Amino acid sequence: MFITFEGIEGCGKTTQITLLGQYLKKNDLEFLVTREPGGTIIGDKIRKILLDPQNSRITPLAELLLYAANRSQHVNEIIKPAIKKDRIVLCDRFCDATFVYQGFARGLDLGFIKKLNLLVSEEILPELTFLIDCPVQVGLSRANSRMNSPSGKKGEDRFERESISFHQKIREGYLLIAKQETRRVAVIDGTKDKNTVHREICRVVSSRIF
Repeated sequence: MFITFEGIEGCGKTTQITLLGQYLKKNDLEFLVTREPGGTIIGDKIRKILLDPQNSRITPLAELLLYAANRSQHVNEIIKPAIKKDRIVLCDRFCDATFVYQGFARGLDLGFIKKLNLLVSEEILPELTFLIDCPVQVGLSRANSRMNSPSGKKGEDRFERESISFHQKIREGYLLIAKQETRRVAVIDGTKDKNTVHREICRVVSSRIF
């Protein structure tokens, strides 16, 4: 089963992936945790380019194509082999992120992005997507606190530096996708405490797996 987690910066999706992984392990289910951008050695190099704030002059199209290159490598090297082995794949961002970041927020053609996504993903799409939703101000506050913490990864905050209106477009784009694909996308209130959010996610996953 291919499960993705989406949401604005600081929504808490990475924390929830970790907690879900612990839940799956307790139930003796084989799973794999991965992320975009990244997921492979090549992907991690692309990630550094995409998230480095020094690369603020990157064009929207160049940004889109770098994400596409990352996804092609990621699908072939990690996701597709895991699915063939019937492992549960938990992925931190996937095609939906491209729609909202490069489409809704950057203004690139959504039809073109859809075709590109299908090409590089080899039409492998998530069966279940969790949208961890929260107000932009809440997410950015969390994200900035994380980046400024001792364990925060410096030099990966290019998107956090974008305007409030940019992040609002991201949230609106995600909510529109959720409205259009209610069977695939489960919207979870990210303002709740992490354990409550985790229980809601486990309930949905259990209903699909067991």
